[in-house]
Amino acid sequence: MAEETQLAKKQPSIKELLSGDAFKQQLALALPKHMTPDRFSRIALTAMQRTPKLLDCTHTSLFKCLLDLSATGLEPDGRRAYLIPYGTECTLILSYAGLIELVRRSGDVTSIRSELVCENDEFSWENGKITHKVDWRKPRGEIQAVYAEAVLRSGETQTATMTKDEIEAIRKRSRSGNSGPWVSDFGEMAKKTSLRRLCKL
Repeated sequence: MAEETQLAKKQPSIKELLSGDAFKQQLALALPKHMTPDRFSRIALTAMQRTPKLLDCTHTSLFKCLLDLSATGLEPDGRRAYLIPYGTECTLILSYAGLIELVRRSGDVTSIRSELVCENDEFSWENGKITHKVDWRKPRGEIQAVYAEAVLRSGETQTATMTKDEIEAIRKRSRSGNSGPWVSDFGEMAKKTSLRRLCKL
């Protein structure tokens, strides 16, 4: 029993593993040249402090998320990517800003954006062509729809428009539909959802 207790004590913590050379060596193989393992490791440790429940996640799920993220060249900074704990499982969620960054890096588009449509906006959609006017001097009202629009290198414009009901249906199917960014940043999650639909095109 004493030996088992000693072995348990010797197992490194998540924080120790994140700061260790073995993890940094794996990061070095995945990270793009402009990012360093030390910086990524520090940002990951900050994410642990920001969301302490991540420390309860399995090492396997947490490190998989971090290595998957390092391969994209994004950081778990809470702006472009989130690490979300579900019990003992860690899940990686890219934010709207993170997804936009990846699309721009691809070189396939010259511009891309996603916008919320509110009840007091002027909005029309005809055969994929969108006209959207906002009076920023007045309250916009409740969200009614969202759309994403991209201009390709060929000059062609592609759009994806979704109603709030369609967004809500996706939120309800999501594992994190009642927590995390869906609660704190519904508008950003709605924009990301329309952007994902556009990217499938």
